[in-house]
Amino acid sequence: MTIFFIGTLLLLAFLAWGTWRTAQVLREFTPDFNLLLLPVENLVRIGLIGVCFWLGAQSGQSFAQLGWQLVNIGRDVLAGFFVGIGCALIVPPITHWAIARFGASVYSPVVILNVLPRNAREWMLVPLALVPAVFLEELLFRSLLLGGFGAFAPPLVLALVWSLFFGAMHLPQGALGIIVAAALGLILSFLFLATHSLLAPFLAHYLINILQLAWASRDRTWLENY
Repeated sequence: MTIFFIGTLLLLAFLAWGTWRTAQVLREFTPDFNLLLLPVENLVRIGLIGVCFWLGAQSGQSFAQLGWQLVNIGRDVLAGFFVGIGCALIVPPITHWAIARFGASVYSPVVILNVLPRNAREWMLVPLALVPAVFLEELLFRSLLLGGFGAFAPPLVLALVWSLFFGAMHLPQGALGIIVAAALGLILSFLFLATHSLLAPFLAHYLINILQLAWASRDRTWLENY
């Protein structure tokens, strides 16, 4: 359990540092490649997914506690689908309202512009690259930090704490990005606790991201001139 506890926190710190470092780089220059399609980054994500599974095994927790079970696939798929679609439909109008109400400084499109597909080839590859990216976040924040850490604190407390941290990792997207990500993280956490399965929050998270790209593609000119 000690290895699980320390290892999970170290993994969280590593991802937080990576996010902060990426934000620094994006402030200095605009890359001419899609950030989601870097081969090394994808290999690192796949490796970290393996680390998450190893840490989960070290925790001594049951598969049910970690969400590593498929008891009711139909229910989990439907729950993930409706939550993902619902959140994806709500976020764009909230974003436009917040920008109109509080000004452009409340949001930064720098991240979305650097992962948004630019041609037909990238529209085929980016959805594939999103799978390990989303799966890694769900394994860490929902399976390990929420399910596995259930041995140390009440689930609702963990859901709130880690959702706030999840939001903070979206700092490059501005204050609005932090708030929206924290709220979505809390919704995904409740979905995990309700279904006891990683499938539902993974599917919801993936749909939110894919539909966010579709919305951004429609508003590409607006984002580029932001």
